[in-house]
Amino acid sequence: MLQIFRPIPVDSLRLLVFDLDGTLIDSRQDLCNSVNATLENFGLRALPDEVIASFIGDGAAMLIRRALAVPGELPSGSTPPDQQFFDAAFAWFLAYYRAHKLDYTQVYPGVLESLQALKTLPDGSARKMAVLTNKPVGPARAICEGLGIASYFFSIYGGDSFDTKKPDPLGLQTLIEEAGATPETTLMVGDSDVDIRTARNAGTWTIGCTFGLAPESLEEIQADVLVDHASSWAVVCGTAEIRA
Repeated sequence: MLQIFRPIPVDSLRLLVFDLDGTLIDSRQDLCNSVNATLENFGLRALPDEVIASFIGDGAAMLIRRALAVPGELPSGSTPPDQQFFDAAFAWFLAYYRAHKLDYTQVYPGVLESLQALKTLPDGSARKMAVLTNKPVGPARAICEGLGIASYFFSIYGGDSFDTKKPDPLGLQTLIEEAGATPETTLMVGDSDVDIRTARNAGTWTIGCTFGLAPESLEEIQADVLVDHASSWAVVCGTAEIRA
């Protein structure tokens, strides 16, 4: 289903910026498995996948902090983990996730077709596309390479590419400058309120993806358009027919 709340001037769009987890790729299972492997390695109990999935979106460090902060996760009477414990757990998580980042992760249906359709402007010239994620940039680039979508993007930035993460607009503003675009000719596509807030902070257009990892968060701030399938990106941007 396609819901339009503010029509996007598609003919003027020169830059499309995509979130990664929950937007381009379904990485839920690998992230959940990696968090639980980390917890179990440190003698802690595993968490339900749906609980871990609700922690995704603000970067890997916050994912682990939230997992460790679940009531009852640490032994009774224990104080919150100190920095040394967190650093060890976080390092272990990153190493495990690097090795298992593509066990189950795949692009969402319709992503490849939409990227192919969107890479060209109506006049036949190339349209700039990029990835801006709060995931560490190393795994982000490796996943895009492994799934065959890296070539669509002139840049892939992660949560450790800048001093700040989304929803701070620095990463998006940097991409706009590098692409020679403007906020008015830029579209941010993401599955959570973090992405929509990032776009609002930078003054760009937005598409919210309700098929992703955090659709409930899209109720907190209004995207210009909501879609429930990646194939609708091409519809919104005027490169495909709307099918009943």
